[in-house]
Amino acid sequence: MIWRLLPFLLACPALADSVVATRLIRSHSVIAPEDVTLVAADIPGALSSLQTVVGQEATMQIYPGRPVLAGNIGAAAVVERNQIVPLAFQHGGLAIVTEARALGRGAPGDFIEVLNLASRTKVMGQVGADGTVYVGKTP
Repeated sequence: MIWRLLPFLLACPALADSVVATRLIRSHSVIAPEDVTLVAADIPGALSSLQTVVGQEATMQIYPGRPVLAGNIGAAAVVERNQIVPLAFQHGGLAIVTEARALGRGAPGDFIEVLNLASRTKVMGQVGADGTVYVGKTP
């Protein structure tokens, strides 16, 4: 009897888990464990691991019941627009640190424009993990 069911069992597609929003996730908010759940469905483009989603920041609004796609999330920002941040330049043994105003928001590794408060000059720098913006060669 089992051998008669075998072709039907083999013909069924394998289902993969997909991450789906359980409630409205607003843009620029950090995703918490209670914001998402796994469903037994193979949704094209959806992420399949909660660990890759929790702690990330939504780059756009995600509605309840909708899958969480890789393009909808990114690293959480450590620098907000108009925030006063340390601005650092390091080269060899020389290190210069001053204050700047962030003209955009950014996560570690992002390049943002800042306004040097001492010289009133706009410069582009890379955001560090601690929120410092590095210009020139990054450490």
